Amino acid sequence: MGEFTRLMNIKLLSFNDYDMTLGQVILFPVILIVGYILLGALVKLAAKALNNRDVNPDVVQVVKRAIYIVGLIILFITALDLLNVPLTAFAFVSGAVAIGVGFGAQNIINNFISGWILMWERPIRINDFIEVGETSGTVEEINTRSTRIRRVDGVHLLLPNAKLLEESVVNWTLVDKLLRCIVRVGVQYGSDTLAVREALKKITADHPLVLDEPLPQVIFEDFGDSALIFDTYFWVNSVGDKSAREIRSDVRFAIEQAFSEQDIVVAFPQTDVHIDGNITLDSGS
Repeated sequence: MGEFTRLMNIKLLSFNDYDMTLGQVILFPVILIVGYILLGALVKLAAKALNNRDVNPDVVQVVKRAIYIVGLIILFITALDLLNVPLTAFAFVSGAVAIGVGFGAQNIINNFISGWILMWERPIRINDFIEVGETSGTVEEINTRSTRIRRVDGVHLLLPNAKLLEESVVNWTLVDKLLRCIVRVGVQYGSDTLAVREALKKITADHPLVLDEPLPQVIFEDFGDSALIFDTYFWVNSVGDKSAREIRSDVRFAIEQAFSEQDIVVAFPQTDVHIDGNITLDSGS
């Protein structure tokens, strides 16, 4: 036992006239690891309690991050205090770290601060559907460095938080979950336009996921080169049993069936060729 005590009291490091022993060097990370595990358990319990009370997922995320950061600071200071290590002993190391951060970690700090801005101001929230550049998807998690998005094709994408603040972001569900859809169809010239309008109105009104308010609209958009163009506008709840894309597909299936029953022909591009002069066909010898 005496030999073990002597071994643990061997001096390894010195900071500002303070000697650090082998035992302190070993005990310090042990305290931090155990404390970190207990802190993780505390965060899970807090998140579970908040989720059981149906607290907004964004609030849960902020609370979890706050507990982690405050807990780690308290854990670090407590570990130093238990080892009787004064904070002034790390003044030199802290200065070196600060210089290193200033030169090499600007992006990390930028994303970290941006993450807290996103969680507090909430320009985007968990479960929001957003578009950033050519990327679109549902926000699944907002972390301190990056935000995890699940694209419409199922792929998970991590976007730096600073990117979400510096670039234009289209948030389809920022204020509410309503989404306006459009289905365009062209019918051949000579079709009964009033019958087309009534058929489109009935199709959208009969769909169970199309909202009654705002009312669906049918617009005679244009006289196209090969068709009479109609646009059908309707509103859906973007967070529901079906995606907006699936609902638009249902409406198109219903349009094709209804037009077939009413002998309304969906137009396709046609080209008339006019030839000046005579055409001679050589039948051969």
